[in-house]
Amino acid sequence: MAEGDNPSPAAQEQGLDIKNLKRRLDMLDQRLDNIDSMVTAVAERVMSQPITLNITCPHCGSNIEIAIIGSSKPKK
Repeated sequence: MAEGDNPSPAAQEQGLDIKNLKRRLDMLDQRLDNIDSMVTAVAERVMSQPITLNITCPHCGSNIEIAIIGSSKPKK
């Protein structure tokens, strides 16, 4: 009889591992797409208005002010 018809248990396990890996990579890709969408939305919102960050230096205790002013192109 032909032994090529029935894959060995090791080959079946490897096939399942590959399917599991593909599924997990697809989930990671989807999560990265979602993160990209959120970052893009926040960046678009930030670019339309000025932002000021006030930070206190942990070493000397002085206040540092950082102003970010964005400009966005008008949407058509």
